[in-house]
Amino acid sequence: MEYLLHILILIGIYTILSVSLNLISGYTGLISIAHAAFYGVGAYVAAIMALELHSPFLANIICAVLLGGLLGALVGIPSLRIRDDYFVIATFAFQVITFSILNNWVLFTGGPMGLPGIPQPSIFGYTISSHFEFLFLISLFCLFIVWISHRLVHSPFGRVLKAIREDEIFAQTAGKNVAAYKVLVFMIGAGMAAVAGVMYAHYVSFIDPTSFTVMESIFIISIVIIGGSGSLWGPVVGAVVLVILPELLRFIGLPSSVAANIRQIIYGGLLVGFMMWRPKGFLGEYAFQSEEARE
Repeated sequence: MEYLLHILILIGIYTILSVSLNLISGYTGLISIAHAAFYGVGAYVAAIMALELHSPFLANIICAVLLGGLLGALVGIPSLRIRDDYFVIATFAFQVITFSILNNWVLFTGGPMGLPGIPQPSIFGYTISSHFEFLFLISLFCLFIVWISHRLVHSPFGRVLKAIREDEIFAQTAGKNVAAYKVLVFMIGAGMAAVAGVMYAHYVSFIDPTSFTVMESIFIISIVIIGGSGSLWGPVVGAVVLVILPELLRFIGLPSSVAANIRQIIYGGLLVGFMMWRPKGFLGEYAFQSEEARE
């Protein structure tokens, strides 16, 4: 039973990550490979505050969201001058820099040894101690994040994001402050990803930089693409599929070292297949690949 609850908790964490990235990439058309950096920053902020300051769980979330949003603004600013492949490279560089800081700032982050002993979350004196309780907590945050995303994309703000995605120059000629919208959506998406980081840190009670690598960012992008970008429920479906899929390999009886490699092959194959035959994913409204490119 605990194994099943563990899988559901992971689905909840990756749902938050994919929904937040979908705001940036699916609705605004800004492909980012830095999302694991925001995820990691949220986790480290929560871990350090809980271990060093013994601060309450809700305070950890607030601080993680604020710092994640600030870093999101720093990543969003380059999008004002560079686009497409160059912007992807810029986000890749930010991801690498963040990982290097987490891995080498030993006095602050613990370096490769990580930060163990992160306490269980406590809300108004009640400690979340069981898998079921944590699943309930993560479910509440998932619903809240999905609700916020729904409100945003169905508001005038969301319509401007779609306009930027479809034709940035047209959005500018319509009098919209494209620069402000780009930076703001990065701040929102990064803040949401930081929430997932806080959940992860308090759930596993140990974090190290290897959980927040470039491969993790690519995995989150894979969830969005396969589930369907530009769709509210696409990332949720993608999170369910890609979290459950590697777990099925456990029942085949493959050694863990082999299963890890097979998992990467499956992810890569799914990405290639979806980009070739269904670039909109399962439920997507937006394809990263244009019609001309597919032809």
